[in-house]
Amino acid sequence: MNPASTPNRGRPARLNRSRTVDTALELLDSHGLDDLTMRRLADALGVQAGALYRHFATKQDLLTAMAERMLTDISTPREDGDWSERLAGLARAMRTALLTHRDGARVFAGTHSTGANTLHFADAVIGVLREAGFTDEDAARTLMAVANFTVGHTLEEQAALQPGDEGAADPEHLRQAVEAGPFPHLVAALPTLTSTDFTAHFEFGLHLLIHGLRALNESGTQRDPGGA
Repeated sequence: MNPASTPNRGRPARLNRSRTVDTALELLDSHGLDDLTMRRLADALGVQAGALYRHFATKQDLLTAMAERMLTDISTPREDGDWSERLAGLARAMRTALLTHRDGARVFAGTHSTGANTLHFADAVIGVLREAGFTDEDAARTLMAVANFTVGHTLEEQAALQPGDEGAADPEHLRQAVEAGPFPHLVAALPTLTSTDFTAHFEFGLHLLIHGLRALNESGTQRDPGGA
C-alpha cells in the first residue's frame, strides 16, 4: 500500500464539533436514539471515546447540539400575508425539520438549546405575533404552546411509524380493544382514531390553536394565566 494514500496512519483522527454533530445525526438516522452511544459515535469518527468530551461535556450536550442543527433550514416567514398563515408555516417547518431525522422529536424534546437556529425560530414566532398585536406575554406563551404541540405531535407520529418498534402504537390493537367492549362512540370514531394520516391530524390541531389565538387577538383582552 502506498503510504501517501494514508496520510493519517498512526495519527489520531482530526475531530471537530461540526463533524461530530453531522456523524451523530447520521448514526441517529441509521440506528435510532436508543442505540446512539458515545462509544459508537467515537468508533464512527475513528477516535477514542474520551476525545468526544473535549467538545461535549456530556451526551446531553451532544443531543442539544444535534437538536440545534435540526433547525438549520427553517427560514424566516415572509413579511406579507396573514399572521396566522405565517405562524402556521413556522410550525409546519418545525415539524418537517424534526421528521427529517429518525427520532428527531425525541432528541429535540429532551433539550433546551440556546443556539442561533433555535433562537432564530423562537424570535420569528414571537415577532409574527407581536406584529399582529399580541401582547409580549401572550406571544411568549403562544411560542411555548406551538412548540409543545408540534414536538408532542411529532413524537407520537414518529413512534407510531417506527418499523419494528415494540412500543409503537398499533391501530389494529386499538380497533380490537374498542370493538370488544361497550364503546359505541369510539367505534364511530375509529376510522379517524386509527388513521395514519398524521399531516391531517397535525393540521387539525394547528387549526384549533390558531382559531383560539385569533379569538384572543380579536377580543383585545388578555387571559389571566391563573384563571380558568
